[in-house]
Amino acid sequence: MNYFSLTGLDERLRRARQRTQNHEGYTRGARALVALTCVLIFDWLSQQQGELMPVLLGVIASALTETDDNWQGRLRAQLITMVAFTLVALAVWLTLPWPALLLAVLLVSAFTLTMLGALGERYRAIAFGAMVLFIYSALAAQTGHSQVGTSTPLMLAGAVWYGLVSVLWSAVMPQAPVRHRLSKLYALLGQYLHLKAQLLEPVREVDLAQRRMALVLHNARVVDALNVTKESLFSRLSQSQTPSWLLLSMQQYLAAQDIHERASSSHEDYQVLSTAFFHSDALYRCQRVLNLLGEQAFRFAVAIRAQAEPVHQGATARSIEDLHAAIHHLGGLPGAHRSLPALNALSNNLTAMASVFAGALKPVDPVDGSVDQSLLDRQPGTLREAWTRIRTQLQVRSPLFRHAIRLVVSLAVGFCIMLTTNDPHGYWILLTILFVSQQQYAATLTRLMQRTLGTAFGLSLGWALIQLFPTPLMQSALIVLLGAVFLGSRHTRYLLATVAVSALLLLSFHQMGMGQGVIPTRLLDTVVGSVIAGLAAWLVLPNWQFRQWPGLAARALRTQAIYLHEILAQYQAQAGKQDNLSYRLARRNAHNADAALSSAYSAMLKEPSRGGSAQKEASGRFLIYSHTLLNYISAIGAHRDELVFGHVDAGLLASAATLQRQLGVLALALERPQDASPEALAKDLLPQLGADQALEDVGAMQHFLQTQLQLALRLMPYLFEQMPQMVKMRLSAT
Repeated sequence: MNYFSLTGLDERLRRARQRTQNHEGYTRGARALVALTCVLIFDWLSQQQGELMPVLLGVIASALTETDDNWQGRLRAQLITMVAFTLVALAVWLTLPWPALLLAVLLVSAFTLTMLGALGERYRAIAFGAMVLFIYSALAAQTGHSQVGTSTPLMLAGAVWYGLVSVLWSAVMPQAPVRHRLSKLYALLGQYLHLKAQLLEPVREVDLAQRRMALVLHNARVVDALNVTKESLFSRLSQSQTPSWLLLSMQQYLAAQDIHERASSSHEDYQVLSTAFFHSDALYRCQRVLNLLGEQAFRFAVAIRAQAEPVHQGATARSIEDLHAAIHHLGGLPGAHRSLPALNALSNNLTAMASVFAGALKPVDPVDGSVDQSLLDRQPGTLREAWTRIRTQLQVRSPLFRHAIRLVVSLAVGFCIMLTTNDPHGYWILLTILFVSQQQYAATLTRLMQRTLGTAFGLSLGWALIQLFPTPLMQSALIVLLGAVFLGSRHTRYLLATVAVSALLLLSFHQMGMGQGVIPTRLLDTVVGSVIAGLAAWLVLPNWQFRQWPGLAARALRTQAIYLHEILAQYQAQAGKQDNLSYRLARRNAHNADAALSSAYSAMLKEPSRGGSAQKEASGRFLIYSHTLLNYISAIGAHRDELVFGHVDAGLLASAATLQRQLGVLALALERPQDASPEALAKDLLPQLGADQALEDVGAMQHFLQTQLQLALRLMPYLFEQMPQMVKMRLSAT
C-alpha cells in the first residue's frame, strides 16, 4: 500500500479539517481571529497603531466571559457583561490616585463577583472577565502609555466589538457547539464501553479493583459531558417551533443517556461471572460485543462531527447473534450455573444497547407526545431565587465562599507587594493570582505550574519573534494570531494558552517602546503571583477534599435511594418504560453525585496527606462499592422495557425498602457522625443480609428484580466496613 499516495493524503487532510472545524477550541480561536483582525485593520487604516493594546485587552476580557448559548442568550449575557465592565472601569478611574481606596474596591469586587458564580457558569464567566478588565484597566493606566481616561473607553470599545462578533457568530452558526458536545459525548461513551469490556475478561490474577477504579474515574468525565451537552441543548430551546436539527440532537442526547444507563449496569459480580464461565467463550463474546459497541460509538462521534451517516459493517449484529447462540448452548448443558440468568440479562442489555444506537438516528415527530424531551432549567428564574442561591453559599463550609476569601487575601498580599517594591508592572502579580487560583488545591497547583512554565516559554518565543520579525505590521499580525491561539486553547491546553498570551504581551510592549526589562519583570511577577496563590490554597481556608468527602458520599447514597424509588414506581405502575423528566432527573442526580465523589477522590490523591493513607484507601474502596451499587440499580432501570410487568410482590418491596432504609442510615451516619455509633449501625445494617430468598417459583421479572436487590444488599456490609475511617474524616472536618 502506498501510504503517501495523493488520494490517502487528501482523505487524511479532509478528516483533519473536519475534526478541526468542529472542535470547540477552533471555533473560539476563529471567532477571536476575526475580531482581532478587524481591530488591526481599523487601527492601521486610521493611523492609530499605538492604541491597539487597550482595544486588544478589551477584546480578550470580553472573550473570557463567553459561554455556550444561543444568540438571544448571548446578547443578554453581553449586555450584563458591559454593565459589569463599565462599573469596574469606572471604579478604577475614580480610585486610581488613591492606592488604599483602589485596594478596597478591588477586594470588594473580587469577593462580590466571585460569589456571583453561585448563579451558574454564565455569571461565573462574567465575574471572571470583569475582574480581568479591572486589572487590565489599572495596568494600562500604570504603563504610562495612555491615561486611564483614554485607555478605558478603548477597552470598553474592544469588549463591545467582540460581543457583537460573538452574538452574530452564534446567530449564523448555532449548530457547531451542539455537534461538538454530542461528538465528544459519544467518543467518551465509546471509551467507557471499552473500559467496561475489560471487566469481563475471564483471566486469572487480573487486578479487577484497578480496572474498576479506571472505569469509575472515566465515568465522571462521561457524566460531565452529559451535563454540558444538556445545557447546550437547553440554551437553544425556545417556545417557537423547534428546528429539525435540534430535534435530532435531542434524540441523540436522550439516546446517549439510555446508552450510559445500560453501559453502567451490572448484573452480577464480575469475579463470580469469570469463575462460573471460565471454561466457556461466552464472556469473551460479551467482551467482543461491548468493544464493537464502543467502536460504534466512536463512529457515531465522527458522523456527528461530519454531519453524515455512521458506517455500519454488520459485525455488531453478527456478534450478538453468536452471543445468543453461545448462551443458548450453555442453557442446554446439564447442571447449568445459577449465574446463567445474569449472563442472559447481560446479553439482552447489549442487544437493547445496539438498538438504541440505531434509534438515535431517527428524530421523533415534534407533535408526538409519546417521548418526553423536556429538560430541567437549572438557571435562577427570579432575583429572589438568585439571592437565595448566593445566600446559601455565604458560609464557611461552602467551597465557593472559601475560594472567594482566598482570592481576596491573595490579591491583598499581591497588591501590598506591588506597592512595596514599586513595580511598574506589578499588576501582573494580580493577574497571575486571578488566573491560577482555583477552588481545589490540586487544580491550583496544576494551574500555577502551567502558568509559570508557559510564561517562560512564551517570553522566549516573544523574544525570538521580535528578532525574526522587526517590522511593526508583522508584529501586529503576530499579536492578532497569538490572541486567537490564547482564546482558542485556554480551556483545553492552558500551557499553550499561557505561552501565546505571554508572547503577545511582550510583542505589544515592544511596539509601545516599553520592551526594555519586560522579560525578567514578567517572569518574576508570574513566579511571585503563583507562590502567593499556592500558599493561599494551602493556608487560607483550604478546601481539602477529605473534608468534603463524607458529605459527598452521603449525597451519593441518598440520590441512589431516590433513583431506586423512581425505578420501582414505574414497575409498580405497570405502564412500561417511561423516560419522563422526573425519572431522568433522579437518574442524572445519582450519576452526578457519583461523578462528584470520584472527582473529589482524584483531587484528594494530589493533596498533602492530611487525612492519612488509611482514610484515602477507605475512600477508594467506598467509591468502588458505591459505584458498583449504582451499577446494580442502573441495571434495574435499564431493563424496564424488556420484562413482562406484573404484580410486584410484598417480599420484593420489602427488600427494596430495606435497601433504601440502609442507604439512608449510612448517609445519616456520614452527615451526623456524633449521633451514630458502630453498634447502632450494625443493628440497622447487618440483619436481613444473610439469606437469599428462594427464586425458583417466581416469574422472570420477580427473579430479576430480587436478584439485583440482593446483589445491592450484599454490598452494604462492605460499605459499612469503611464507615470508621469515613466518620473520622467527617469529625475532622467539623
